[in-house]
Amino acid sequence: MMKKACLLVAVCLITALVAQAQDKHFSQFYAAPLSINPALTGGFNGSYRAAINYRDQWRGVFDEPFVTYAASLAVRFPIELDSRFKDAVGVGLQFFSDRVGGIDFNTNQIMVSGAFHKGLDFDSRQYLSGGFQIGVAQRNVNYESLTFQDQFNNLDAFEGTTIEDLPENNFSFADFNAGLNYTFTPKKRTTIFAGIAVYHLFRPQVSFFFDNEAIVLRGDNQLFRKYSVQLSASLPLSDRTSIIPRLLYSQQGPHTRINAGTNFRIALNNFNGNALTFGGWLRPVIDEGDEIRVDAAVIMLGFEFNSVLLGLSYDANLEDLATYRQGQGAFEFSITFLGDYENDDSILCPSF
Repeated sequence: MMKKACLLVAVCLITALVAQAQDKHFSQFYAAPLSINPALTGGFNGSYRAAINYRDQWRGVFDEPFVTYAASLAVRFPIELDSRFKDAVGVGLQFFSDRVGGIDFNTNQIMVSGAFHKGLDFDSRQYLSGGFQIGVAQRNVNYESLTFQDQFNNLDAFEGTTIEDLPENNFSFADFNAGLNYTFTPKKRTTIFAGIAVYHLFRPQVSFFFDNEAIVLRGDNQLFRKYSVQLSASLPLSDRTSIIPRLLYSQQGPHTRINAGTNFRIALNNFNGNALTFGGWLRPVIDEGDEIRVDAAVIMLGFEFNSVLLGLSYDANLEDLATYRQGQGAFEFSITFLGDYENDDSILCPSF
């Protein structure tokens, strides 16, 4: 019982730090484009894009693992400001939920996105996109799942009710994000993407102890701004094979995370959009002590069935939790559906 209590306390402390320092993340970040850059809203080949992302983390460590999932819908509308350019507008909606097992610490968020895609040349080979997101997030914790020192009977159990001065177990806050993205297609089946984004522009308060009416805060806990840069390309190797290098760099407060790797796409025939995608990448991180280490190695397998895209990945965590390795990996699944999809040998996620 004491071991479980200590574990819960440790998770509480880790959660408090992560809440201030780092956002949620998906290893298949390209399959959740609204979570990495608002400018990618509507940046796909089709009229709309619906997606679900699911992440199951540290199942080998906890009886109840960390679970994260997101659902999104984006719609693309062609507009004609100038008949010489194929401009477009994208609007989207994303729901995100994250649950820390054992202590029932939950974060839920809903965001509305908008983006304008400006054609830069007459043959639509270059686009500059600008986008924004605005929404609200809600956090809560179940105090009945927690135990405190004054509940310990000095023998073998935690009993009774704590006298700790606990704040309300639920609060919400508004959030705002913005980004830019550049797309260049120099020739058929070759595309280059580059983008930057800023999240939590106004640094909202994310403390359970913050009192909006009294403007009182016991312990500063503003959410750090997150700055991210994403680079990607789709380069043909043969008539049916393409290489897709990807890089996502993000910095939030004293923490830096990099996702870098390559996927390969193999078309199964020349008559439809069916294809197999596989690859892997590494995730180096830099903490507040400026120590660089590799957090995880990720392997990925994906399938394309015309307008349906499926992705499976596994994070092999390369660090120890506490003092010994306990199998703290993560499994992810993504499914994307593109409405009125125009097959032109795009990458697994045409929006990035």
